[in-house]
Amino acid sequence: MNQFHNPSSIAAPISAYSHAVEVSPNARWLTLSGQIGIGIDGLLGKDVAEQSELIWHNIQEILVSASMEITDIVKMTAYLLDPADVVDYAPVKSKYLGEHRPASTLIYVSALATPEVTVEVEVVAARVD
Repeated sequence: MNQFHNPSSIAAPISAYSHAVEVSPNARWLTLSGQIGIGIDGLLGKDVAEQSELIWHNIQEILVSASMEITDIVKMTAYLLDPADVVDYAPVKSKYLGEHRPASTLIYVSALATPEVTVEVEVVAARVD
């Protein structure tokens, strides 16, 4: 079982993440490429909220294909174009993560893969079977 570290000797995380995650020995690792909000039909979501929903759905489906779950995510990095977009991204992320708190980084960038892409998320998962 992976251990999440948020020592009381430092400030608590300011959002829904853990300061560190210790992966158990002999874990299977899965590294996902950055996911963008494209549906199975090949269409990109129309806005940050819809792209975020598609991203997290796709992450969940990739994890399932590897016999893993959302709770196996140990590290995630989200890339947004505009700080204002976190208002639409965060609720979707929270819906999928629930109470799970992986290590996390949020980065604001000037551009992503194409001008229409407004958010991208990459995750690393680890699971001991």
